[in-house]
Amino acid sequence: MKACVFTLGCKVNETESACIMASLEKLGWEVSDRLCPADIYVLNTCAVTREAEKKSRQLIARAKKFNPEAQIFVCGCASEKDKKQFIEKGAEFVCGARQKEEVIKAVCERFGGTACGLSYPKQTKTRAFIKIQDGCNNFCSYCVIPYLRGRERSRKIEDILGEIAQTDCPEIVINGINISAYGYDGVTLTDLITALKDVKKRIRLGSLECNVISEELLSALRGLHDFAQQLHLSLQSGSSAVLSAMNRHYTREEYLEKCALIYKYFPSAAITTDIIAGFAGETEQDFAQSLSIIEEAGFARVHAFAFSPREGTAAFRLKDVPADVKSERLHRLLRAAEAASFRYIAGAIGKNADFIAEEYADGYTIGYTGNYIKVYVPERLEAGKKYNVMIKENMKDGAKAVLS
Repeated sequence: MKACVFTLGCKVNETESACIMASLEKLGWEVSDRLCPADIYVLNTCAVTREAEKKSRQLIARAKKFNPEAQIFVCGCASEKDKKQFIEKGAEFVCGARQKEEVIKAVCERFGGTACGLSYPKQTKTRAFIKIQDGCNNFCSYCVIPYLRGRERSRKIEDILGEIAQTDCPEIVINGINISAYGYDGVTLTDLITALKDVKKRIRLGSLECNVISEELLSALRGLHDFAQQLHLSLQSGSSAVLSAMNRHYTREEYLEKCALIYKYFPSAAITTDIIAGFAGETEQDFAQSLSIIEEAGFARVHAFAFSPREGTAAFRLKDVPADVKSERLHRLLRAAEAASFRYIAGAIGKNADFIAEEYADGYTIGYTGNYIKVYVPERLEAGKKYNVMIKENMKDGAKAVLS
């Protein structure tokens, strides 16, 4: 029997899907993470934008094209928001974002087996995603996720260390809905990082909020055995006025101060971010500040997307920017983001870096350096192994490199 577990959305969704995949494998299922002919489909959905929710609804039809008789199990944020839309399209079982272990119970009820909760995630050869917390209390005015994922809750440090001890992947990615809020009983994210100092793997962090960046945290990161010097510092707008309307609790100036602090500890760090184009009420002057902060902060990569009003959020009641203006701003933002990536990689030419080989294609071994430069090495190397390379030149969406 074959199962397909297909995922839309964030890295947390991907991690939770990997848990479902591992649990199904324990029950004897052959499992794929790509849409393909299968006996059952587990569709892990997203609702961060209207487009993501639309794509989530379309997944059932896409799966049925491979096997019209297959049973469909749906979970995730889009089904947490509205279960009925998936039931009407023929889903066999639907649960939300906070009950994904119920998928395994439902499969066992229909096909046999004993459900024992979710397993640790199924691992790849190169990267293990370790979920340290769930939920968010920030309630940014544009974001529906706190209503779907619930309030913040964190795992114990000993549980996290236990999971890490069971993986042989060379890289660990610490993730969650809001890892900056990690903590319980006085324990903080800095305490967790300090507890990871003896882990002999590359450690990469998921998205961080501006308020968590401190001398103490950066010092703890510098004390790790192998810290991946890429910090994804969520921005959303370069305008202080828009940030206030977004309920983001920092200004443009405060954000840039945090970037400067990161560079103090890690001069070659790759700071990556998200920026929204066309937030409700955004003026051309506001948008110009989003464009200018890209170069001022020295971003290595920018994830740019257009504002999508979500019903139930505070921003849904605000006057939206016209669609054509929003689209035009997004295209300008994407061009600026592409230029920023090119500049950052160009600045690494002639320097050495460690990279972990992931795959071989079209004559190149492909993988990522610690500061998240995608490198192409013109020879076949063993996947999952770390190599030292010299960056030679910009290439495609990354850089060409040679063994050093």
